[in-house]
Amino acid sequence: MRPFLILRYVSFINAETMKLDILAFAAHPDDVELSASGTLLRYAAEGKKIGIVDLTEGELGTRGSVADRYEEAKEAGYLMGLHFRKNLQMGDGFFEINEENKRKIIEQIRIHQPEIVLANCLSDRHPDHGRAGKLVADACFLSGLRKIETIVQGISLEPHRPRLVLHYIQDHYIQPDIVMDVSSFMEKKIEVIKAYRTQFFDPASTEPNTPISGEEFFQFIKGRMMQYGRPIGVDYAEGFTATRMLGTKDLFTLV
Repeated sequence: MRPFLILRYVSFINAETMKLDILAFAAHPDDVELSASGTLLRYAAEGKKIGIVDLTEGELGTRGSVADRYEEAKEAGYLMGLHFRKNLQMGDGFFEINEENKRKIIEQIRIHQPEIVLANCLSDRHPDHGRAGKLVADACFLSGLRKIETIVQGISLEPHRPRLVLHYIQDHYIQPDIVMDVSSFMEKKIEVIKAYRTQFFDPASTEPNTPISGEEFFQFIKGRMMQYGRPIGVDYAEGFTATRMLGTKDLFTLV
């Protein structure tokens, strides 16, 4: 198992030792797991350094508690082989696209210098998802501007703009711009999602039912992955959108 950190409160980690290949942001703990954990599992298996930053603690969730979500996020992180996970403790349901929150995300981008950032989709059933996607996208751009200073514990962090920002698709169907074959990691992805025991199907639970707490929800997850995989001839895939044109240096690598 790779080293894994889950940090509840703000702390500084030397940027050089915590550089990540992929940094995924989520409005709520479990957003990344539901929508992009197959992709993270694939790249973690290839030795890439992966991290997640959750914007909120999911405190408004119908089921479970904040303490439950931290424990569940920690277990999911171990299953995914994360190198790092952090919660920025923005207000669930009420965080805003403002300078304060943009600077929090810029700090994480500059500390970890990811090549690729994954973020929530820009429009979805839960209003936090679209707002988080836009907040992260804005921060990724601003993080590359030299005149924006980020100083942590007396250290000035260098500007860094991720090479690629992709928005993962969650509840609403969105036509993806690119899909990733994750067929080999589908079963592991379901295991990762089930780490959130309070949120998903539990026949012994006495908590209220939600749109994601039924046993059939896992069939929806698999069905969506099959839907995205079929056009490229694979069993299961995850879909992403981009706000800029995507290119390739080799047409023969396209599926």
